[in-house]
Amino acid sequence: MGSNRDAKTYITATGAGLISCHSCRLVCRPPPVSREGQRGNPRRGSSFPDGHLVCPRCGASLHRRKPRSLSRTWALVIAAFILYIPANLLPVTFTTSLGRTHGDTILSGVRYFVVAGDWPIALIIFIASIVVPLLKLLVLIYLLVSIHFRAVGNAVEKTRLYRLTEAVGRWSMLDVFVLTVLVSLVKMQALASIAAGPGMPFFAAVVVITMLAAHCFDPRLIWDAVQESRHDDR
Repeated sequence: MGSNRDAKTYITATGAGLISCHSCRLVCRPPPVSREGQRGNPRRGSSFPDGHLVCPRCGASLHRRKPRSLSRTWALVIAAFILYIPANLLPVTFTTSLGRTHGDTILSGVRYFVVAGDWPIALIIFIASIVVPLLKLLVLIYLLVSIHFRAVGNAVEKTRLYRLTEAVGRWSMLDVFVLTVLVSLVKMQALASIAAGPGMPFFAAVVVITMLAAHCFDPRLIWDAVQESRHDDR
């Protein structure tokens, strides 16, 4: 609660009439609107013919918040959850040894390394392939729901949680990298061969989609609820 009381003493860029560029992070001040309804001084705040502002430094389109951030994030999160099921149920590898072919899912691969005594490898695969993608989706759902219900509590912690989720999400690709190295090493042997299974494209799609979902999510929406509650208290 102390964090939220401190947060209410700050003025957001939107409250100050500023817009942050999504590409180069330049904080821009929109040019004043003339009597004719057109933006003045096009050099200071260049604009498209339709009136949308662009960043004077990099030329990217300026928006006070990412367009359709919540709807896009929800769509990507739902798609990732749907793909998460076949990614864990279908075999991600097919191993052929002495004329026999055996398929392994992510969990069966983790179990194999546990039985073989390779606990570090099993732990890395379990965390990178099972825990991280699922936690990232759950965190995004938590943030989306809190914004939907205008929850103002723990805004600082929510922002830190989003940053952490965005930072560690890319490490889910570690399992794909491990499989690639494993395929290359096993193919050098004459007695065995290994190939990617149908579950691997689904898993790679889950990782990419969750990364896109984190990118589409606008964490500034967390602070909009705090700003609105500040005005309501007045």
